Amino acid sequence: MFFVYAIFFIVSFGASIIGAICGIGGGVIIKPVLDSFGILSVSSISFLSGCTVLAMSCYSVIRSKLSKNSSIDMTTGTPLAIGAIVGGITGKNLYHFVASLFSDPNTIGAVQAILLGFVTLLTLIYTIKKDKIKTHEFHSVILCLVIGFFLGVMSSFLGIGGGPINLVVLYYFFSMTTKVAAQNSLYIILFSQASNFFTTVFTNSVPNVSHLLLFGMILCGILGAMAGRAINKKIDDAIVDKLFILLMGVIILINVYNTFKYLG
Repeated sequence: MFFVYAIFFIVSFGASIIGAICGIGGGVIIKPVLDSFGILSVSSISFLSGCTVLAMSCYSVIRSKLSKNSSIDMTTGTPLAIGAIVGGITGKNLYHFVASLFSDPNTIGAVQAILLGFVTLLTLIYTIKKDKIKTHEFHSVILCLVIGFFLGVMSSFLGIGGGPINLVVLYYFFSMTTKVAAQNSLYIILFSQASNFFTTVFTNSVPNVSHLLLFGMILCGILGAMAGRAINKKIDDAIVDKLFILLMGVIILINVYNTFKYLG
């Protein structure tokens, strides 16, 4: 049991460091990596991943506000966050609906792995070519609500918190730089994961997981966020981009492995 807990804590801590640096929340790492071990059910890992990401994003957003170095654009970020709240609730309900369509609980894990792998691949392609892609600076509140809703659905359904798709959307629709996009991404993730968490609690669908494991992962998420923020301050956008690209490649490979594992 100690070995199992150690794996979960190490993955949570490492993923939260990278998540805080790149603005992807960490769930996009935690979910597929822990799925690949096959230790807990898909729903349990989704819940643990979501709680860890919620804790680390909450710390990151509050810490940046208190330190007066927040780059969150409230004019854009707030309607995105509101849309993400509704999207988070919708995504959780969509997850339960899709899961109910299959008799084998592993099938929903395969669906998540395929979608996450595909989204990550598109994100990788965009990131590599982003210098050649014309970006925009939209300010429409309605558009922000719609985009936030879409991000919230993806975040909640896949159990990843937000992931790389947040950054691509913020790059393309709002012309944000890498570090600014990272902070705004964590702001959106905070609200989408909060709605996801409360929906799970209020619908009495919390998986049966160890409290020690849950709180340990949450603590690792916060500690990882602290370390990630410290590292982020010392590196430039180019290094963050390179780390992000490397990470996307690894995540794609893990999701390919998980797809065959669940369907095998």
